[in-house]
Amino acid sequence: MSITYPKPPYPEQQQPMPGVTEAMQPRPDHGETSYRGAGRLNGKRAVITGGDSGIGRAVAIAYAREGADVLIAYLNEAKDAQEVRQLVESEGRKAILVAGDLQDPDHCSMVIRRAVEDLGGIDILVNNAAHQASFKDIGDISNEEWELTFKVNIHAMFYLIKAAIPHMQPGSAIINTASINSDMPNPVLLAYATTKGAIQNFTGGLAQLLAEKGIRVNAVAPGPIWTPLIPSTLPTDSVVSFGKQVPMARAGQPAELATAYVMLADPLSSYTSGATVAVTGGKPFI
Repeated sequence: MSITYPKPPYPEQQQPMPGVTEAMQPRPDHGETSYRGAGRLNGKRAVITGGDSGIGRAVAIAYAREGADVLIAYLNEAKDAQEVRQLVESEGRKAILVAGDLQDPDHCSMVIRRAVEDLGGIDILVNNAAHQASFKDIGDISNEEWELTFKVNIHAMFYLIKAAIPHMQPGSAIINTASINSDMPNPVLLAYATTKGAIQNFTGGLAQLLAEKGIRVNAVAPGPIWTPLIPSTLPTDSVVSFGKQVPMARAGQPAELATAYVMLADPLSSYTSGATVAVTGGKPFI
């Protein structure tokens, strides 16, 4: 099935951070009507951070349709999270919602504890939640903003993984969301891009560290993807032209990343670890 997705220019729009799905024009496609499962994750238990919207929502839908139960960790976007819960439960799978700030290591531990208690264990951990803000001058980046970006984007991954490892059996998978910014940093996203470079390095090191435990660690590096993060963190002119710079000349839709996360979670990908799958609309990622 071929789907034609919208290309820029997109309508002018701005949202307060962190943004919500229903206010976006056009509305993102998360695979609600297009994703077809094949039982590749039957019986698996997955934790997905930032699972209320954008890429995380698409992953939650795909995992449920592949047979997995999911815990969705999100900040405070309750309506978006409830929509995802309904989509997961409509597939006959269990959906657990946990709201809260992943900056807090105690909250990260609680997310993992809830997964163990409510899902019975953890087979897949998708570290997808992120904070992003744009600044044209380094002097405009406050110390607090810099620290916030690192706490949400990279420190939380460490806390979650450290708490999850004792509950993960051989064959389990960790998938981290990196970015095209890991390799080609956008200067106006200095803090965000720096954390994405750290995630890339963290993924490679952790894959080696956990190989003896039989736990695979990989990353997905998205290019420009149409999510609430975009109208809530970028200037209006950047939103209007978002994605125009890649060879496909458009923003990617969250649904277009779902298969990468499914492949990396699939037990049949048992020799894939330490890899980064780039989903960039044709822009080379080295």
